[in-house]
Amino acid sequence: MKTMVTRLFIAVVVLGISVYGINKYVSQVGARYIMDEQFIPKADAILVLGAYVFPDGTVSYMLDDRLSVAYDLYKEGKADKIIVSGDHGQKDYDEVHAMKQYLVNKNIPAKDIFMDHAGFNTYQSVYRARDIFKVKKLIIVTQEYHLLRAVFDARELGIEAYGLKADMHDYGIVMNSYLVREIAARNKDFFLATFIQPEPKFLGDEIPVNGDGRATED
Repeated sequence: MKTMVTRLFIAVVVLGISVYGINKYVSQVGARYIMDEQFIPKADAILVLGAYVFPDGTVSYMLDDRLSVAYDLYKEGKADKIIVSGDHGQKDYDEVHAMKQYLVNKNIPAKDIFMDHAGFNTYQSVYRARDIFKVKKLIIVTQEYHLLRAVFDARELGIEAYGLKADMHDYGIVMNSYLVREIAARNKDFFLATFIQPEPKFLGDEIPVNGDGRATED
């Protein structure tokens, strides 16, 4: 019995060290390419990762901040196109149209906004940016806790990716749950992006970002 307990204890310790080590590694790699706006080089596109949208189509505070930062990047000429990537897997929940409408309301031409309707998670969003939208050089916009993993994923998939933080507000207690979940997500994406590299749930026809974003209307 004592031997079994000892083995279990050792296994738990080893697992904990592995989880911590992978989490730290992913964070360190991603952090190398997170920059202030003035230092980010011009890219093929800006990728805005989706977040919660209310039933009336209003974007959440976190998503509002991401879109606001992306708008500033676009106006500064850091990229001529924006990809809004999120969950549109159900008729009654649509992140991407809400994101596009936000940007159109700020007078960004619809032709410069590409909608990724099947960006169901971070890995799939960057994979589709590479294979559907043919992006080679990318600026990713989201909150820092999430950005570290997003940039890591993109770099592992061969995209020259840079990140800009969208932490413009205090998001309250909800951030605590996001931070805990992110540890597991970094461990999962480490294996997905580095070793397995599975195709996303959906791929489809190529729609290069040097074209017209209105081709992504459904």
